[in-house]
Amino acid sequence: MTNETDAITALKGIARIEAAAQTGKGWYGRYLWLFAAWQLVLVPAVLLWRGPAALAVTMPANVLAVTALSVFAVRQPVVPRGMGRRHLTVIGTWAAAYCASLALGLTAFTDSVLFAAAAAVACAAPAAVAALRESRPA
Repeated sequence: MTNETDAITALKGIARIEAAAQTGKGWYGRYLWLFAAWQLVLVPAVLLWRGPAALAVTMPANVLAVTALSVFAVRQPVVPRGMGRRHLTVIGTWAAAYCASLALGLTAFTDSVLFAAAAAVACAAPAAVAALRESRPA
């Protein structure tokens, strides 16, 4: 009887792991959508709001947003296959867009609302495109 009991216990454990993998696999897409949405708020605030108050609000808000997203990611029970490479690609592309947006927005397009809006969309695009790819059926 112990062999049968051990086999049943092992199968139940495997079923729990599979259920966790199936229910937790969409978290990375949600993470990416939240990151993209945050860019639509952060980039215009950084480009258009000046002075010490702007720095005192945008920097802690960004730290809080990144911390919340990081805690959300770390608490997930399942990591999608190839996520490290995909995430580095998304963040690298975002970093290039963000640096270019800040460089141009703070020098050539100072106080341009149109540029700030375009820069926000450009900074949100890498995460949004990756989120759309995540939502595709496998």
